Amino acid sequence: RRRLNYRFLASVSRGQVQLDRDAIDRVTTAKLETGVKNATVNRMLEVLRAVLRAAQEEWEWVDKMPKVRLLQEPKGRIRFLTHAEAAILIAELPPHLCQIALFALATGLRQSNITQLRWSQVDFENRRLRIAGDEMKNGKHFGIPLSAEAVVVLREQSAAGQSEYVFTYRGNPVTQVSTKAWRSALKRAGIEDFRFHDLRHTWASWHVQSGTPLQVLKELGGWESMEMVMRYAHLNQDVLAKHAINLNVPNLRIVDGTKSAQAAG
Repeated sequence: RRRLNYRFLASVSRGQVQLDRDAIDRVTTAKLETGVKNATVNRMLEVLRAVLRAAQEEWEWVDKMPKVRLLQEPKGRIRFLTHAEAAILIAELPPHLCQIALFALATGLRQSNITQLRWSQVDFENRRLRIAGDEMKNGKHFGIPLSAEAVVVLREQSAAGQSEYVFTYRGNPVTQVSTKAWRSALKRAGIEDFRFHDLRHTWASWHVQSGTPLQVLKELGGWESMEMVMRYAHLNQDVLAKHAINLNVPNLRIVDGTKSAQAAG
C-alpha cells in the first residue's frame, strides 16, 4: 500500500497520471488477472480512493476525482472451527502464537487489540480489559469481562517475563500473526480457508451455539450495531427450538372449517 501511495503521488505531482475512470478500471482488471479475490482488489481500491480524495480536497492537485467503484464481495462470510479443530490447531502452533490464539478464542478480540495489548490495560482484580476508543474499530472505549480461560493465558504471560506488552516473541511485541509459522500450523492441522480473524468468528459462533443472546454477544464483541451480530443468528436454532416449546398455546382444532379452542388437557 505504501508503494502504491508513493508511486501514485509521484506520478500525480509530475502530471504523469491520467485521472479517469478508464485508468482505474485498467488497474482493477490487471489486479484481478493476478488471481486475487475481489476483497483483495477492494483493499487496494480503498487506498487509491483515499489518495485521490486527498489529492482533490487537501492538496488541490485535481479539480475532480473519478468515482472509485468497489467490487462485490461475498456477504456474511462465517468461517469457524469446531472445538476439535481448534484443539488440533492450538497443538500445532508455536508457543507464542498458541497463547495469542487461545486468548482470541477466549475473548473474541481482533488481532490488533491482542497484539497491541499492554499490561496497563489489564485489571486482574476485577477481571476486565480496557481498550481505548482509538484502538477500536468503532472508535468507542471498550471494556470486557475476562473469562477464566482468558485469565489463565494472562497469568501465564505475566509469569513468562517483563514487558510493556502482554504478547511478545523473544522479548519484542508481536506485530505479525499470519506468518509462515501460522500457515504451516494450519496445513499440519488440515485446516483450509482460515484466517486469524476467523478466530473471532469462532468465538462468536461458540457463544451463540451455547445460548448467549445476540444482544449480549453484541456488547461482548464491541459491535456498533446488531447487523454484524445477526450473521450468527442461524447458529442458535437449538436454542430457539428450546424456547419455542415453552410457549403454552390452547389446543386449536379445525371443526367444519372453523377454529375451536379447547383447553389443553
